[in-house]
Order: sequence, then structure tokens, then C-alpha cells
Amino acid sequence: MGMIQEFKSFAVKGNVMDLAVGVIIGGAFSGIVNSVVKDLIMPVIGVVTGGLDFSNKFIRLGDIPATFKGNPDSYKDLQTAGVAALGYGSFLTVLINFIILAFIIFLMVKFINKLREPVAAPDAPPPPTPEDVLLLREIRDQLKARP
Repeated sequence: MGMIQEFKSFAVKGNVMDLAVGVIIGGAFSGIVNSVVKDLIMPVIGVVTGGLDFSNKFIRLGDIPATFKGNPDSYKDLQTAGVAALGYGSFLTVLINFIILAFIIFLMVKFINKLREPVAAPDAPPPPTPEDVLLLREIRDQLKARP
């Protein structure tokens, strides 16, 4: 029974629940980032580079089989046929996804850390000047005033 209680205590701790929520939100957020890269950023990059489509950039390593029915210039068709090819375009897309996701997470952590900073209390008024210092200042001022 002790092990079950220990597991229950571990599973309901705040950190485990926070991690679970983070994983679920991260999975949903990944879909958003993939859409931003695929539907917004990559078309702009394609226009800037003269219509270059990164998703179909590859280097074919293997031979095309005689029974191949697809387009030999299509990375997806070659993958389906089992032809060995380096899909560097897909890799670039995933890399851009990662960079965007990492940057957004960096901004979120930075924002959360800023929220967690303790608010500085307003400066307390300076302590009152001791009487002996006030007396010495008065004496000094009177001496300065003498001709």
C-alpha cells in the first residue's frame, strides 16, 4: 500500500500536473507553428526565391524501380515507391518550425520570468538626521557666516 500512496503523492504534485498541461498545450501549439511555417512563411520564402518550393527539394540516392508509376521529380512519389532520397527541403521546413517554436517559447519564458520578478517596494523615506549632526551643521553654517 505504501508504494501506491507514494505514486499518488508523486502524480498529483504540482510539477507533474504542470508538465502534463505543458505537453498537451505544446502539442496543440506545434500544430499552430507548423501551419504558420507551411501556410505563411514558406510561401513568402518561395516568392522571394522565385517560386522555390522547399517541400519538394531532394537529392535522389537510389535508382528508380522499373515499376515506378509516379513523377520522378516528386519527393513524395519517390518516397512512396521506396526510392532512397535525401529530403533536405522537408528538413529545412522542420528546422524553420523548430527555430520559430524555440523563439516563441523563449519569449514566453522571458515574459513569465518578468511577471515573477518581485515588485520593488517604493523607496522608504530616509531615516531622520541625528540631532548631533544637525547641531554640527548649524555650527558650521554659523562659522561660515562670520566675516
